[in-house]
Amino acid sequence: MTIQVGDKIPSISLSTMTPDGVVDITTDEIFGGKKVVMFALPGAFTPTCSAAHVPGYVVHNEAIKAKGVDTIACLSVNDAFVMGAWGEAQNVEDNILMLGDGSASLTRALGLELDLSERNFGLRSQRYALIAENGVVTHLNIEPARGLEVSDAETILGIL
Repeated sequence: MTIQVGDKIPSISLSTMTPDGVVDITTDEIFGGKKVVMFALPGAFTPTCSAAHVPGYVVHNEAIKAKGVDTIACLSVNDAFVMGAWGEAQNVEDNILMLGDGSASLTRALGLELDLSERNFGLRSQRYALIAENGVVTHLNIEPARGLEVSDAETILGIL
């Protein structure tokens, strides 16, 4: 079942790359007591994700945070090493928390998995963006099809 507005983000451990290496971080740490925009995508270094999705959040990060957002997070079913390298390539710096959901634990718990096995990509995340306050989802935009229409930074900025 897909998470809905009003639902609490489940308590799951993810990973992120820091200057000291890979660090585990829980959703409780990410979302607890904060206003968070988290966007998720099928994979690091993939065309739409690299050309439009992440760059939009890089460009608009200051405007999004000016709306009271404490953290902008990017989630993908990749490991922390890949997410760290992709963050460097995308110049996210400290503006976006790059989260590795390597086992798709959070993705499955949210009910937002995407099975791309027929294309040899395996289990991935659907493309979406959510806004959560103190761990409770206040807005959820799931892309209805391939492409980037409702989970992009500009749309989320307009909602905030």
